[in-house]
Amino acid sequence: MTQDELQALTVNKSVDARGTACPGPLLEAKKAIGTIGSGEIMEVLSADEGTKRDIPKWANKKGHEYLGTVEESGFFKIYLKKG
Repeated sequence: MTQDELQALTVNKSVDARGTACPGPLLEAKKAIGTIGSGEIMEVLSADEGTKRDIPKWANKKGHEYLGTVEESGFFKIYLKKG
């Protein structure tokens, strides 16, 4: 997806993990994914560089769809669709 398409998504759950370091954002994402339904969109906010690599890997392993990452000033927005 393009950056514009990602920004335009309707997000069902937003997880703000900007105050945590690895593996905090991944743990927060694992907890939060259970609170949304299949096909719903989750956004993870993180300032930890490793999150850009860890969350897509975890999502694909667990059958969720990694949609993309948007870089903001000082943090990232990572988008997933629950499988």
